[in-house]
Amino acid sequence: MRSGPTCDAADYLTGGEVMSSGLTALCLLLLHTGAQGFGILPGDSLSHLEITESAILNVTVQVCRALAQAEGTDFTPPPQPFTAETVAVACGAPQSSKSYRQAIQFIILRNVRVDIRHALNASFHFDEEMFDQGRKIITEGIVAVKASNKQENYEAARQKIGEIFHPLQDFYSHSNWLEVGNTLPNPNLIRSDVSIGNVADVSRATCRNCDGDDCRNNILEDIIEGKVLTSGYFGIVPIVSTKPRGKCSHGGGVDQTSTIEPTGGINKDSFSASHGHLHTAAANMAIAATSQLLEDIRGAAGDRPFLKMMGISKGSSKALCFVIDTTQSMSDDIAAVRTVTASIINSDVGTIDEPAVYILVPFNDPDFGPLIKTTDPNVFKTVVNSLTAAGGGDDQELSLSGLQLALAAAPSNSEIFLFTDAPAKDKNLKSTVIALIERTQSVVIFMITGSTVVNRRGRSVEQKQQKISEADAQLYRDVAQASGGLVIEVAKSELPLATSIIAQSSNSSLVTLLQAARSPGKTDTFSFRVDDTVINPTVYITGRSFNFTLTSPTGESQQSTDTTGSLITASQSVGNFQTVQLKKITGLWKMKMASTNPYSLRVVGQSPIDFLFDFVEMSQGPFGGFDALDTRPRAGVNGSLLVSLTGSDSATLTEVALVESSGSEEIKGVVEAQGSGNFLVKINRIPSVAFVVRVKGHGDITIASTVFQRQTPTNFRASNLTITADSNAILVPGTPFSVPFTVTTSGVGGNFTIRATNSRGFDSTSPTRLFVETGNSTNGTVTMSAPLNTPSGSDVTLAIEAEAPGGEDTNYIVLRFSIVNTVTDFIQPVCQLLSLETNCSDICSLEMWKFSAQASDGDDGTGVDSVSLRRGNGTLNTSLAAGNENITLVSYSSSCCSPDMEMLVVDRVGNVGVCSYNFRDTPSSSTKVIPSFLLWLSIVVLGLRVQTELGIQ
Repeated sequence: MRSGPTCDAADYLTGGEVMSSGLTALCLLLLHTGAQGFGILPGDSLSHLEITESAILNVTVQVCRALAQAEGTDFTPPPQPFTAETVAVACGAPQSSKSYRQAIQFIILRNVRVDIRHALNASFHFDEEMFDQGRKIITEGIVAVKASNKQENYEAARQKIGEIFHPLQDFYSHSNWLEVGNTLPNPNLIRSDVSIGNVADVSRATCRNCDGDDCRNNILEDIIEGKVLTSGYFGIVPIVSTKPRGKCSHGGGVDQTSTIEPTGGINKDSFSASHGHLHTAAANMAIAATSQLLEDIRGAAGDRPFLKMMGISKGSSKALCFVIDTTQSMSDDIAAVRTVTASIINSDVGTIDEPAVYILVPFNDPDFGPLIKTTDPNVFKTVVNSLTAAGGGDDQELSLSGLQLALAAAPSNSEIFLFTDAPAKDKNLKSTVIALIERTQSVVIFMITGSTVVNRRGRSVEQKQQKISEADAQLYRDVAQASGGLVIEVAKSELPLATSIIAQSSNSSLVTLLQAARSPGKTDTFSFRVDDTVINPTVYITGRSFNFTLTSPTGESQQSTDTTGSLITASQSVGNFQTVQLKKITGLWKMKMASTNPYSLRVVGQSPIDFLFDFVEMSQGPFGGFDALDTRPRAGVNGSLLVSLTGSDSATLTEVALVESSGSEEIKGVVEAQGSGNFLVKINRIPSVAFVVRVKGHGDITIASTVFQRQTPTNFRASNLTITADSNAILVPGTPFSVPFTVTTSGVGGNFTIRATNSRGFDSTSPTRLFVETGNSTNGTVTMSAPLNTPSGSDVTLAIEAEAPGGEDTNYIVLRFSIVNTVTDFIQPVCQLLSLETNCSDICSLEMWKFSAQASDGDDGTGVDSVSLRRGNGTLNTSLAAGNENITLVSYSSSCCSPDMEMLVVDRVGNVGVCSYNFRDTPSSSTKVIPSFLLWLSIVVLGLRVQTELGIQ
């Protein structure tokens, strides 16, 4: 007979309505966690990758369920096992499956990176009894994540959350938390204001020798009986002094301390580990703890912002991003931007194509910015409408400075539209901008208006009959080509027609089938494939005096001059820009371009199937795995890519090739399936010239006609230089911040030019030259400082570039840092019930109950930031107490049919309190303040019972 709160399969199938309030969501989450985390095959081990993905998928499902209930809509749980695609569909956002998968992959790679970059730092793994140090990494990271979310800097939040997941998860494998009998996650790992537990003194013995290969009972009895915390020591060099006498070792073949008495180890990393018999329990405890941390972050952010952090939006995952020249001659252009902005907002708001974020960067000379970033379309419309054209000092503007700022702030895979009629004054930023394009894989489309440069020095605006020089135009073409974008040159009167491309680009399911450019121009033939899932295939062409011939998969051809053909359903030309809409015919198309002038073409369509990828480097350290590169890959040698298919759980990858951007050579890789739609691709040689990544596969392996082809619009380059640096630290405003870096060359040695730029223009110092010998390395340091008034939660992108002597080779590293003010408030807000009225009877639908309470953050707290309803169907109202900004008054009323409620109280630094009431409470009863972590303690208790009752092993 069961006692206490429970959840079982019947509760799940009925939505948990029979359970006491608050348990429904916990039981649903637990059952999903059990299905995801416990269902592993004998002999297999759960990794950080699987633990992280499982927790993210499970918590996301619960967030979407809660939102559906709050909004009165139906929620259909996704089938199990969960995937990014099925969870996105269940959340009502199938168009977000790519960005959701991308967010999960980014977090996982940041988690795995800790084992590669910090393999021997005990604090990151809770080794060597470094409990306080490990917790500090977690709690400081949580503060940064919450601050970043508050400022809507979701990429910075994802970066930090991936880093702190690793030590959190390692705690349950590397410490003796399970061995001393704990069945719940340690809630104090995510709080710095309480004790982490009873930690063994440095002189206290904790282990004995293992009995041969059996290490089950090597922890001393007094340690277990006293519930004393310890963790194993780890070292790759067998020096006795690395492990104090009597202490446990980590264990395993790599750990040389395990050969020193007491021998053996206590880790639970896999089934074959020293305490491998507890691997499943440790892995599932790590899943619950990771979910607990996510719930705490969710409580501080709110449900919608939490989903945005995870890449899920009600509309498109894309940004609408404008970089606009605001000097005097641009008044017509600004008017066109206002028109297209209003059109997109009015047509897309509330649909699946609504942009996830709106970004605007104005620029002129001598200023650029500020960057305006918002998720509110009305705010963005107001900002754009307020733009005015004025001033200008000379014929050149800071266009690349504005573009750099936009690239640093926009989500990856964005499309950025830059409007100007002037050359770039800041040509020195070209390589920095291209580095950011490669890192973010964003597309830049230049809208160049007018054939004259404006003289702004006179009293009145006069036109100088001087076109933008060919060198100035080529700079824009080079940047556009690197991104797979376009340089559209039109008269100002033609701009409204040209901006039609922006409306199509905002489509949430736009994919690239082909991107190519030829400069100088030449006759060449290109091929692209249209599969069953593609709709509205369209060709974008820029250039002057060109002809083309299209050949369909059926063999039918049509010339660009032929207006009677059946392959082109619509065509439009303006300036140097032509769009060609194709009849949908599945199969392989060919397009022959003929021109002696530079030209570019891009073929796009709408399809759910797309791909993501990272260049990765196999670890050379004591642990396996691979790390995502923050730099260009090495040229002329082998390399690897991690590719993820998105938009389909049945799709599979058959080919990945690196294709030269200016030629026809392609290098195909060896594809190795990794599971969950991921593929490791090994390339025997990375090209030394610019290239794009092309993938082929089957959308449905049972249907041959669903063969698809996708391509990156971004052009990539390899390098003989390598730059390494680390970005784990948090920048504190007003405090100098150092970033050590290393430059290595396998090519020509000598004096290398160093450029370090940051996206916010913070004061910084760095070497301008470093001497590097062939085959050797040289170190340098960038030091920068954020002003004291920088808002906590802001982020800054630092690009460090190295250029070889003669400028023939360059490489870069792009780092993102969170900027966080020092936090001293770690206490959760509390609630006090003031009054409660009820006349509830047996006929609940006819009666109401209501209460009033006050929420406060204490005398030393930062103050209550928000109060929101977490559970309950009533009406919640809040107001500030007269004369005391630290107290928020709360009133709530509800039908008696909804007898329970929970509200989240969040202070200004993200500490979360959960206050629970029902109509049976009285003002004299003890206030029900439930710290968010206690809810997660309930999850694990319930989990153990569910496992037993459902027979989950």
